[in-house]
Amino acid sequence: MDTPDTPDTPDTTPPTSAPEPRTSYLEEKAFKSRTLLIFGSVTDVMAADVTRRLIALDADSAAPIDLLVSSPGGHLESGDAIHDIVRFITAPVNMIGTGWVGSAATHLYLAAPRERRYCLPNTRFLIHQPSGGSGGPASDIAIQAREIVKARERIARTIARETGKSLEEVLADIERDRWLSAEEAVDYGLVSRIIERKTELRAA
Repeated sequence: MDTPDTPDTPDTTPPTSAPEPRTSYLEEKAFKSRTLLIFGSVTDVMAADVTRRLIALDADSAAPIDLLVSSPGGHLESGDAIHDIVRFITAPVNMIGTGWVGSAATHLYLAAPRERRYCLPNTRFLIHQPSGGSGGPASDIAIQAREIVKARERIARTIARETGKSLEEVLADIERDRWLSAEEAVDYGLVSRIIERKTELRAA
């Protein structure tokens, strides 16, 4: 006796999506122009992507890389990774602030030497001490508190080194949120120059 044919089981495996032509085009143009974007919260996924692109661009040429930053901050150690890779590679990096640059984003922005730190006219900057939620056993809370203090001092040392401010002044400034306009950021030493057009960057 013949066994009835088993109905075909529908294939539920999602098809592999090819990159959209427009996305590939923009990626190619960005690479050729040696321009990277850091927009949105700083995460480990973003840090992995940005550092990979920095290393690829550095391998491609020693010409300057333009890094546009508009971010409220995020994961401090992910910002550390970008900060350190910017200083690690050979190609110089122009940091260009736009929108707002805050917290961990300010930290990675300071990876470039002052003469390569620019911003657009409406950029705002935020510097402050790190924060973190503490939970669990009392011993763990104490460890977390010590680590926050260490991170606060490390951030303050970076800001002091890159702006010329004293460590004591910076520690006092980041005790609470400190907002700075583009002009105030120049006065503070975070930014070297406010620019409006890319041609001004190339003329620097």
